[in-house]
Amino acid sequence: MNILLEFFVVTFRVLWAFVLAAAKWLVRPKEKSVAGQVCLITGAGSGLGRLFALEFARRRALLVLWDINTQSNEETAGMVRHIYREMAEEAAAAAAPRVAGDGEKDALPHCNLQVYTYTCDVGKRENVYSTAERVRKEVGEVSVLVNNAGVVSGHHLLECPDELIERTMMVNCHAHFWTTKAFLPKMLEMNHGHIVTVASSLGLFSTAGVEDYCASKFGAVGFHESLSHELKAAEKDGIKTTLVCPYLVDTGMFRGCRIRKEIEPFLPPLKPEYCVKQAMRAILTDQPMICTPRLMYMVTFMKSILPFEAVVCMYRFLGADKCMYPFIAQRKQATNNNEAKNGI
Repeated sequence: MNILLEFFVVTFRVLWAFVLAAAKWLVRPKEKSVAGQVCLITGAGSGLGRLFALEFARRRALLVLWDINTQSNEETAGMVRHIYREMAEEAAAAAAPRVAGDGEKDALPHCNLQVYTYTCDVGKRENVYSTAERVRKEVGEVSVLVNNAGVVSGHHLLECPDELIERTMMVNCHAHFWTTKAFLPKMLEMNHGHIVTVASSLGLFSTAGVEDYCASKFGAVGFHESLSHELKAAEKDGIKTTLVCPYLVDTGMFRGCRIRKEIEPFLPPLKPEYCVKQAMRAILTDQPMICTPRLMYMVTFMKSILPFEAVVCMYRFLGADKCMYPFIAQRKQATNNNEAKNGI
């Protein structure tokens, strides 16, 4: 094709993409069904991972829960089973009048929903691969992969032990490589699947005091974007990807983090339930990326076009330049208290 003609075609497609994006803002797309599909969630024992599990359970997905903490993972599984039982009872109650009226028992098919739990340290490559093999043998192939597990060290760079820096990078970034390599081949073969990367707004812009966390989340974002382009290049349009970048979420992970007190009422920490509901809407409508709240899109855009000194001025005005310092101080105090208790 003549390059000039191709340029006009590309221009039209870019403009059309804007039109489609605007249309999705005006008319909410229909959510797809994940009923009966195998959904694997890492870090499912608490926080956002647990809430993702409950949301997918309500949509009748077959759940595989990974967490390093066996007890908390089993607690999540118990909540999921409770949801399954409630849905089964509702289905039975709805089917009863039909059965009585028709005299037949084929009103509703039996729904065999189950939840499987695995203790897995996603920061250890061989543990991920061996657990993934168990999942394939005991459950089946994974259709929806939610890379959610995350950790934070809570130390200034020069005070952070190298082991904690490595741990943060392994869990928050490298684990995405291992889980994706484990489950993507079958998705490619079937041209069907969905990979969700739960990153952070700190994977789009950074702040002081959490260098290891920001680096790991930037890495997760870069991995996700490159993977999305690779799937497009391979023309595997049946495999969807969604990048989730929430602002500070009130899960306790960053307890003590504070921005300027005058600004805080307008930008409070997100409720975990709200964050997950927004993410679920994006996943089920095949939205490539979701930033919560929407203001995060503007912050990311401004960071990209403004001079660095202008960004620093904005950070200082918002109190975002040292927002992590109270959190780090609390973590340090807690560490000292634990050491004193243990007589170290």
